[in-house]
Amino acid sequence: MSPLVLLAALAAVVLWGASPVAAKVAVGELSALTVALMRTFVGGLLAVPVALALRVPLPATRRLKLILLLTGFCGFIAFPIPFTIGLKLTSANHASMILAALPITTGAIALLWDRRKPTRIWILGSLIALVGEAVLIGGRQSAGAVNQPSLPGDLLVLLSNFAASLGYVAGGRLQQAGYPSTGTTFWGAAAMALVLAPVVAALWLFGDLGPELASASARSWLAILYLAAVSTILGYVLWYWALGKGGIARVGLIQFLQPVSGIILAALLLGEGITPSFLAASALVLFGVWLAIRGK
Repeated sequence: MSPLVLLAALAAVVLWGASPVAAKVAVGELSALTVALMRTFVGGLLAVPVALALRVPLPATRRLKLILLLTGFCGFIAFPIPFTIGLKLTSANHASMILAALPITTGAIALLWDRRKPTRIWILGSLIALVGEAVLIGGRQSAGAVNQPSLPGDLLVLLSNFAASLGYVAGGRLQQAGYPSTGTTFWGAAAMALVLAPVVAALWLFGDLGPELASASARSWLAILYLAAVSTILGYVLWYWALGKGGIARVGLIQFLQPVSGIILAALLLGEGITPSFLAASALVLFGVWLAIRGK
């Protein structure tokens, strides 16, 4: 894996590590559905003029267009909606812990897609990292701590995990087929914003979406803009490019680092605690990532 690919993947993971914190800030004031919808809708609106200005083409073949719709649906609808609703019910650092399983599910889906068997090093590194994740999830917060996790919230975040993984694999396939990662991100987000437009319009006209957004604080709007522009657009451009250049199974393992940055930010910005078990688990996760990346 080249240093540039590694740097792009790490940058995407760090940007995404802040997503649970930004979403937690937003859902503290707005409904989870509102945050999830606006994340994709605003991101899609921002993506269209950028794609047109850069003259990013649409996929040339019907097959690639279908894959674009698949990755767009998984990444911009099937992931953010259950993730944001789940985050409303659980803690930001617990959501970050659960997202540590993304490299496993991404790599496994990629292997099934290509009908390949994993190497022993990949399996060993993944198992070690999963042990670290188990220690993380098992390290429950103390009584009276803020933002306590819950089982329903955890399960919804876990469901979003599978949707994101399938979207990553599809996006990586587009990159490997020669379609640029900017197209995968910009046109994928734009297509899903178009899908959500009737829902947003109905909630605006007949629901509470308009008054809710009008009364939102600048802090909540900044959180939504971060989710839409940085996490949804910039993060996906970097990640799809890295997947296409470095290989889905190997690059996907770098996402084991995502809960580390997420939990640190949750501690600094939301006051969620970092326990000794978290530090021990982080060491296992980092070692597992290093070992698994050695496997092709």
